[in-house]
This record gives sequence, structure tokens and C-alpha cells, in this order.
Amino acid sequence: MNQTTNNTKSYRKTLNLPKTSFAMKAQLVQREPATLKKWQSENLYERIREARSGSPKYVFHDGPPYANGKIHLGHLLNKVLKDLVVRTKTMAGFDCPYIPGWDCHGLPIEHKVMQNLGDKAKNMTPPQIRKRCQDDARKYVKLQGGQMQRLLTLADYAQPYLTMAPQYESAVLEVFADLVGQGLVYRDLKPVHWSIANQTALAEAELEYEDTEDTSVYVLFELMDHHSLPDALSAPEDEPVYLMIWTTTPWTLPANLAIAVHESLDYDLYQVNHQNRSLNVIVASGLADRALGSDRVDGQPVQLGSCKGTELRGLAYRHPFIDRTGRTVLAPYVTLEEGTGLVHTAPGHGLEDYQTAIKEGLEVYCPVQDDGTFDQSVPPWLVGVDVWSANKLVINKLNQSGHLFFDHPFTHSYPHDWRSKTPVIFRATEQWFMRVDTTTANRDQSLRQAAMNATESQIRFIPQWGQNRMRGMLESRPDWCLSRQRSWGLPIPAFFSVDSKTSLLTAASVRAVAVKVREHGSDYWFSATPDDLLADYDPKIDPDLSEEHRAIFSNPATELCKSSDIFDVWFESGSSWNAVLRQRQHPFPADLYLEGSDQHRGWFQLSLLPALGVTGESPFRTVLTHGFMVDKDSRKMSKSLGNALDVDELLKNFGADVCRWWVASINTDNDIKVDVDFFKVAGDEYRKLRNTIRFMLGNLADYDHAQHRHTFVDSDATSVDAWALGSLAELILNVRQHFDSLVFSKAREAIFQFCNETMSAIYLMAVKDRLYCDRVNSNRRRRTQTAMHTITDALIRLCAAIVPHTSEEAWQALHGTDSDSVHLHLLPDLPECRVDDAWQHVFANRDNWLKTIEDARQQLGIDNPLDCALVLAADEKLALLDLIDLADLCGISRVELRDEFSQATIRDLRPEPRCDRSWKRDGTVKLRSNDSWLSDRDAAAVGIE
Repeated sequence: MNQTTNNTKSYRKTLNLPKTSFAMKAQLVQREPATLKKWQSENLYERIREARSGSPKYVFHDGPPYANGKIHLGHLLNKVLKDLVVRTKTMAGFDCPYIPGWDCHGLPIEHKVMQNLGDKAKNMTPPQIRKRCQDDARKYVKLQGGQMQRLLTLADYAQPYLTMAPQYESAVLEVFADLVGQGLVYRDLKPVHWSIANQTALAEAELEYEDTEDTSVYVLFELMDHHSLPDALSAPEDEPVYLMIWTTTPWTLPANLAIAVHESLDYDLYQVNHQNRSLNVIVASGLADRALGSDRVDGQPVQLGSCKGTELRGLAYRHPFIDRTGRTVLAPYVTLEEGTGLVHTAPGHGLEDYQTAIKEGLEVYCPVQDDGTFDQSVPPWLVGVDVWSANKLVINKLNQSGHLFFDHPFTHSYPHDWRSKTPVIFRATEQWFMRVDTTTANRDQSLRQAAMNATESQIRFIPQWGQNRMRGMLESRPDWCLSRQRSWGLPIPAFFSVDSKTSLLTAASVRAVAVKVREHGSDYWFSATPDDLLADYDPKIDPDLSEEHRAIFSNPATELCKSSDIFDVWFESGSSWNAVLRQRQHPFPADLYLEGSDQHRGWFQLSLLPALGVTGESPFRTVLTHGFMVDKDSRKMSKSLGNALDVDELLKNFGADVCRWWVASINTDNDIKVDVDFFKVAGDEYRKLRNTIRFMLGNLADYDHAQHRHTFVDSDATSVDAWALGSLAELILNVRQHFDSLVFSKAREAIFQFCNETMSAIYLMAVKDRLYCDRVNSNRRRRTQTAMHTITDALIRLCAAIVPHTSEEAWQALHGTDSDSVHLHLLPDLPECRVDDAWQHVFANRDNWLKTIEDARQQLGIDNPLDCALVLAADEKLALLDLIDLADLCGISRVELRDEFSQATIRDLRPEPRCDRSWKRDGTVKLRSNDSWLSDRDAAAVGIE
């Protein structure tokens, strides 16, 4: 139709166009700090706690980060995940306190302070160094706390827990006292991981393993009397016979006291030609080809005889370069994986070696001093030499004496001090330990057994593989070395008799010190006398003292000295279930511990063991772990590689809500690839979310929920609004389920899909015409606005935990600037609206209809889909629906149902007149009194006949 008019009137001003204070540009970097300041001034955290007072408790317990340095990307991930837990649980109706904590003692802080002090530290007392450490810790608690709040995390930052606080320290000592009382704590000379750089013992959790290339050596030990060998070996009558061992730590050879064999392995005596001499060597049968390979001997080795390992027990041998003899022993850990099947045993430098020494009555000999140098007990050429330099000297000496059979480079995974990044050694020192295999007086199982049982049946692991990881850690862990040789930490409250060196450490003596620490802090240990510290302790009535020890410590003449050891910081943080949860009267155990996957061997395990020892219960019901950050090429992120992302820069460039949206988008079960481009993608998604919310807010500008609310009845079930509310109900169910399961990535995915597809691509497109063009107060428009208000309200609530600033901003735009914070409210209830089953039929066919429309437009040259009508076969389900809704869903002018049609067909509407206001060709368009072409709906909307 040739549609012409003399009326040039613009109908734009007659449209109900969107208006909202919710800006298109988020300007998060500028606006988020103001929101944060508002929350702080309004005491939002405290108000949320008050609002949930009396509700069921959900106890999340925060693991303490070290109070040193700025937060990094791992902190961003960790703290946002924790905040997601707390916010979603709070909005689910739980009273969920969030008490942030900091680990304030230990090497990370002391190491930095000592570096800054330099030579000044040599002239400072432990209390002076501790004061510097305390100041440093407080500085970084304040810095990190501010950065964490900038991430929009909501917690009790005004009252955090600090492991250096007197009340906390005292609570740790209470845990220790209980363990001491059960006989689980002992002191022993035993090999431990020793940091030469920091001159202290280290726990397994304080180690990092790195591939290191060392020189491994095959060494010959000459038997004292080869006539004592089993006849089955057929040893030559007058020739020496050698035991061949293999080691990757030549520096430990000065401490060799034994050689271990396995009782059931086969061992052979071989005659070989080696560097122009004939040698008789014993090796395990299964390793002979490797140990005596063609690159090591001339010609073919000749096997002289064979025997079982048990027949080699008790053979005496000469040390290669020290005037000392050793003997062969049996040990179950000897394998055929590497070496020769004969294991060099130095009781002072290996845990298995130590265990063998105890079994065999050998001395726990360790010639290495605190600084990693050899003492006076070794040959003069080694005295004062550090262990790493000693490797070369030992190899040279072996070569000169003819005891070096072969050496070669060997790459292996070797433990390093996690702070100094330097290799550690195994070194026997006197330390305090906690037993894991002793059945206690009030338990019928050991801590290891109790922990394994809890892991199997009491603790929920997210992801599930965490259970196997924890199980493996528990199966292999040794007794826990609790002591450290540093200044900055909680002192182990042990005393020693100056004369007899007898130690005083009982439950009662520890509790007496705990009282003083609660009053004065742990610095008091360094300034007070033993009498001051034990003022509340009476050895005469201590049931845990033997008569001999009671006599010693009850004697006024007994002079006591204080232990110089401090606790492993992991014992301090591992006692937080008592120092925080029980001390602050929160329910025990906690519902959730959430940390990185390295904490299976760290905080998770080292909280589980003391809690089981004291209470018999696991301190947590659920353990959730996340992976570590790697770059897009799966490389570890570090400053040295230049691939680390700075948190402050990310916040400066993207804002906290985008960073949080990114955290909520990732699967945290395994290591997480990170690149700045991923944050850009998160920013793009965030803008789509924001635009969806903004469109709905804009179309609610003239809607007052109290005045205009439409009550949905059964007859509305066939409306597109009912379908939208039904889709919202599905979203709410899905998101709440994912929130409850702590799977935030699926919750975010459901929210984004709902916004981007259900809303933007379908519903909002379908209702745009009625919102813009219907009469302001038309029933259909108000019904849609009611649905849209319900959807917007619910969507903001669902997003509140993920993008808290944006949700707060949108909430104020929806409900008014005087309304309470969205974070005080609950997650949305399901909308009360029935949805007709006919909509299932519609969406089962909609894609085919859209394709039919697009194909026809291409064939007919139709530019605007509003110039189309979709003709469908008459259908009883479709007949129930409003055909205008169907047309709007397809973006066309109208839908017609015809009995004579069997499949979808397109009709070209261009011959019909088009509405000047809505551009639709709905069959009612005609020339109006103002010389405009308007449909009946649009004419009524503008008051034209």
C-alpha cells in the first residue's frame, strides 16, 4: 500500500520511554568507595547480624592469612568466595557471622623484620625484635583489611581475631594443656626439616617442593670380615667385598652408622672390572643391571652367588673416610625403585633412618650445626664447612680413596623453605612433638585413626577429591613437630631444671601460664621469671607429676629456666576453633572451612588433629577448597615471571563488582587460569547484566507497586507475563540450590543466562511494544510492569551477593533512596502465578517459527519483520493464548491461526497500512482525524478518533 500523510507529527513524545536514575555507565571505580563508606557509616554488618538474630546459625570460620604484604590475586579469589558464602547464607535466612582473622606470628613477619633491621638485629633482645614484628603485623592487618573491604567483603573488621592477641594466645595454650594432659606431647632428639636460612625446624606445611639437580653417588663400603658372609654368595677367599649404596646427599655420609637391606629381597655378589681393578660388590638382584651397567664397568659382571637380605643382617663394615665401623640392618622401606637395594642410613638425617636407629639401638648422631656447618666431630677437612659445599669435598675424598664407584647428575623433587626459598635439610634436634599414633587416656583410638574416621564419614568435601587428598596426607604424616627456634611467636610454656635438665610441662603448669598470658600477653614470658609465670601453679598437687619430678619441682632450691622455643604457627592457627568459635560462643563445630587446596596438609589437617584430641570432634562439617592461580599458559603466577596481576590495578581498571563477577564465573575445583582478558570478558558480561536491569528499571518509572500492582489470576496463566514469572521461579529454585551447594559458578551462569536470553532476547523484546505504546494505565501494561517489578526485585536479590554495589544501587532505584539496604533482605520467594502448559508448546516451536520468518524475509525482500504475519495451523493449545503475545514473541505484527494450514507460513503485510506510532500492521490501522495512520490501540493511547 502506498501510505502517505500530510501529518508530520512526531509520536516519540507520546511514547512511554524508559527513565531511571540507574546509570548506563557503572563507573564502579568512582562509585564503589562511596557505597562502601555508606555501609560502614550505617554499620551494615552489625545491622545484618541484628536482623538475623535468633535465626538458625550458619558458622563459617575464616582461615587467617599472614599479616605481611599487600593482598594478591589468591586473596581476591579466597576472600570473595568467602564473602559469597556469608552473603548467600545470610540472605537465605541464616545468622552467619564473619569474623576475619590474621596469622600474626611466625617466619613471614620475622623474616621481613630481620631483613629490614640488618646488622642491628644482632644487638637486639627477643622482646625488642618482637615489638618490631608486632608493629609490622598491625600495619599489614590494617592494610590488608582495607583492601579486603575494597573488594566489598562484609565482615566484622572492627573486631577481627589476631593470633598475637592475648586472649587468642591463652586459648591456644588451653588447647595445648589438654593435649599435654592426654600424654600426646613429648620432647625428643629427632630428625626434622631444618631451615638453614632461618635456623629453625619446619613442618611439612611450611615446605615447597622444587625440582633440583644434585650429584648422586654410588659408594663402596668394605666389609670388615667377608668370611661372615653367607656361603651362598661364594665370596672369594682373600679379596675384599664391598656393600654398594646410592645416595643423592653425599654430605650425609659422615653421619652414616648403618646400611639397610630388605629381608625378603634377593641380593647378589658380583665380580666386576672397574677402572682397572677387580671388585666384589653386593647389590640387590633387581637393581644389578642398572647399578652395574656398561657405562660403569668394563666387560660383563660375573655373578658369584645369591642370598636373601635377611642373611646379610649384622655384617660389620668400615666407613669410607672416617675411622668408624657400621653394621647392616633390616628395614621394610628398602625398595627396588632406585639405587642398589642397600640404603645408606644416617639416623640424624632422615626419619626412616631415625626409626631404624631406635629399633636397632644406634646413636642418633648429627654432626651438622644450626647454621648448616659441620661440628668438631667430623674429620678436620670438613669442620666448619656448610653441607652444600661438603658435597663436592666428600665426592673428591671418595674418589681419592677408591670408594666412589660412580656419580651422575640426578633431578629430584626436593623440599625448600617456603619463606627463604632455600633448600632444607633433615637434621636431628631436640624438639617438642605431638603424637599421632598413641591411643590417649580418654580415647580408644589414636589421633591418626580418629582423623581418618572423620575424613571418611563425618566431613563433607567440596570438591569430592579433597577426601582422598586429606586421607593421603593423614596416612603418611609423622608426629607433628610443634617447636620452632625463633623469637616471634607464642612461647612453648616449658621449664627446665637448671641442674638436672628435667622438663616441667604438665596440663596444670601450662594452664597456669595461660592465665598470665591472657592477662599480659605472650611478651610477659620474656620479661617474667619462672616464679612469676608459675605463680598460680602448685607442683605438690599436680596429678601428672611423677614422685621424682614432684620432689624436684616442689623443692624451693630448684632453679628453673624457661624454654626458648616457640610454637609452630600452624598450631596457633590450628587452634582457632577454640580461640575464635568457642571463645566467642559460636556453635562448634563450624559448618564450613574454605581455603586453597594446599590447606589439606596445612590448616585443615592441623586444625582437625588438635580438635579431635581435645573435643573428639572435627572442627568443621564441610571443607571447600579452591585451586591456585596460573596464567593462561598454565604457568605459576609470580612477579619474577612478569605474569602476576596486581589486585589494586584490577580494582582500578575494572572495579570490585566486575572482579567479583569473574570470581563467581570460574570453576574453582582445580587450578584457575587467569589473564587480564578474562576480566574484560567479565566486564562485558557485567554490562549486559546491568543493561538488563536498567531496561527494567527504566520501564518501571511510572509504576507504583502499592498502587498499580496487578493480581495474577488463573486467566493470566496464558499471558507472556505468566511465562516470564514461571521462568523466574525456575531461576530462583536453581540459584538457591546452587547457593546452598556452594557452587557459585552455576548460580552466576543461571543468572546470566536468564538475563541475556530469557529476559533480553525473549521477554523484554516481547513486551517492549506494550510498555512503550500502550496506554499508561492499560491493564496489559500494568500486568507486565507488575511482572517486571517482581522479576527486577528478585534478580537484584539474587545478584546481591555477587555484585553487592550494583545490587545496592539498583535496589535504591527500584524501591527508593530511603529504602533499607538490599543486603538486609532475604533471597526472593517463588512468585505466585500459574503458567499454562501451552507455553511449553510455544517454546518447542518458536525457533522453527523464527527460521520460517527469516527465510521468508530473505525470499520476499522484507526488511522489517513487523511487515510479516505468521500463519499457523489452528491448534487448541495456541488458541488459549493471546495472539498478540505470540506476535510480540516473534517480533512481528501479528499471528493468525487457520484451519486450512498445516505448517507455519509467512504472509507479507506490506500492502496493509502501517501504524505511524508503533510501526505495526495489526489489521486495525486506518487514517485518523489528525491525518495519521494509527492502529486502534495507538489511537486510543494518544486520544485520537
